[in-house]
Amino acid sequence: MEQAAEAQEVDKQGPKYFVSIEGKEYPWPKNTISTEEIAQTGGWPVTDGVKEIDADNTEHDLKPGQVIELTPGHGFAKKIRWKRG
Repeated sequence: MEQAAEAQEVDKQGPKYFVSIEGKEYPWPKNTISTEEIAQTGGWPVTDGVKEIDADNTEHDLKPGQVIELTPGHGFAKKIRWKRG
């Protein structure tokens, strides 16, 4: 239910944040995202792991429960993104 309420809020105000997960961009309603939320949004079990790819294309594993701060809007250069680990 909570996710549905957040989705309605995004529809009313427009998304402030965008996340790129396995090559697909998703609007995100808040300024943080957790490892578990990345996996859930990407459609895989968190037990598969999550890798963060930074602006320099360096990959590192995220720990369960880790929370990442997001920057509002779209970036036009290389962005931080995530993939299955």
